[in-house]
Amino acid sequence: MALVLNEEQKLLKESVKDFFDSKEKISALRKIRDEGKDLYDENLWKEMCEMGLTGLIIPENYGGLNFGYVALGQVLELIGRNLVISPLISTSLMSTTIINTIGNENKKKQFLKKIALGEITMSFAYQEKSNFDPYFINTIAESDGDSYIINGEKFYVLDANISDYIIALVKIENGSLGCCIINSNAEGLKTEKTEFMDTRNRGNIEFNNVSVSKENFIEIKLEDLDKIYNIISIGISSEMLGISIEAFERTIQYLKEREQFGVPIGSFQALQHRAAKMFIEIELSRSVVFKALKAIDDNSQNLSELASLCKSKLGRTVKLVTNEAIQMHGGIGMTDDIDIGLFLKRARVAQQSLGDYNYHLNRYADISGY
Repeated sequence: MALVLNEEQKLLKESVKDFFDSKEKISALRKIRDEGKDLYDENLWKEMCEMGLTGLIIPENYGGLNFGYVALGQVLELIGRNLVISPLISTSLMSTTIINTIGNENKKKQFLKKIALGEITMSFAYQEKSNFDPYFINTIAESDGDSYIINGEKFYVLDANISDYIIALVKIENGSLGCCIINSNAEGLKTEKTEFMDTRNRGNIEFNNVSVSKENFIEIKLEDLDKIYNIISIGISSEMLGISIEAFERTIQYLKEREQFGVPIGSFQALQHRAAKMFIEIELSRSVVFKALKAIDDNSQNLSELASLCKSKLGRTVKLVTNEAIQMHGGIGMTDDIDIGLFLKRARVAQQSLGDYNYHLNRYADISGY
């Protein structure tokens, strides 16, 4: 397997990089955090939609570009590098993956084209405990004629408070699992915004006798649920790779500029060794992420193994790099005067999403037969 981008993927990455470079992303993040008025930059999101970023993994017959997950991974890497706040992960990674994987023809026609055009946003509500437990599902869907009545709670739902639709993972009476696509304005659905250190939008959702047409219920098999979790984990790992790269490059630049005893601190051998270790771990992480993204597009049989390898490796790498970045910046790195601390905050939340590195190390060991 050649771990290199093709020409089309390179052009996409270059154009998206140029696009983000022309925007004031960190300033926008600080404004959202400090003023609390805007939940995300709607103009930036509109431009991202116009560029086709919402349709990268959507087939052409549903209005998408069908570029695949390797292409989407490059965009998610740049999202991490620029700390962009947008519905791209919740809508284009999570929700599109679900509809692509388990949606019937009607659901694909109904939602995918609207997602590709940027007409709707969606969130995936799956977590019911403080830690990630993939099969702990107590949100119940009870049959009531042509509808299901939903009762339960979901926690830490990314973009829950800004999405037009919620895809809720539920359990029905016979013990089977399914996803209900619910309008966010549905009667009985209550969303409470929660505060996370990374400033992105998250919310806890309470379902109190929410009525959903059975047409908007899709039964899901455990192997399909695992595949969805695997794909999302790899996508989040792509974002963590971007965080690691940007934090590393900013730190190297600081080592070249900051002087002590009349010389740049980057000339100190101890710091050079630590920087070399970060570089090596990032390069290893690049290969792991690319191989995992390629495995999605190739429908590889060892996707679960690669997903947990990817998430565990990137969880460790992003923690190492962001910790070192703060330490090498010294006292100012602990303040809000510079941006390096914002990368650590984004990293900490991404590390925990869909299981931290301990969870995925254990899962990788189980899959590998240890």
